[in-house]
Amino acid sequence: MTTAHHLRLIDGMRSRGFPLERISSGSGVSGPGYHTALLTGEHGHEERDGADRAEDRVQCLAEHDALLTLLTLRWGEPHVISLWSAQERMTAGEVIAEPWAEPVASCEYLQLWRAEGRWVAVVLYQGDDRSGCELGVLVTVVDPP
Repeated sequence: MTTAHHLRLIDGMRSRGFPLERISSGSGVSGPGYHTALLTGEHGHEERDGADRAEDRVQCLAEHDALLTLLTLRWGEPHVISLWSAQERMTAGEVIAEPWAEPVASCEYLQLWRAEGRWVAVVLYQGDDRSGCELGVLVTVVDPP
């Protein structure tokens, strides 16, 4: 996908209503108060060799940076949110509200904007060299943890 496609997807997520219950929505999940989507990633590419995975990771990081640049031009500097305290609370047994549970469990931080009454978060899921890199986005009215 191109960055222009990512922006169209985000705009579509921002303009759509939210379903009353959790449903799969193509590349993501939607539920009461949120939409999520995986923009890029390496699911199903475990059989690729190290060089190909490294190239995919570089591409994912480049798409992340390009998307952040364009969203920053659109809405200003993002809030960079550390998820450390939410991770600690989750580890202690607190239930983190959707759509925040997956990023809290998988990421150190995310970039977040408030645009027209909705939160827009860009999430970079980075594993080790074997598991690669995935770029996700969520649009929600649910406040971050």
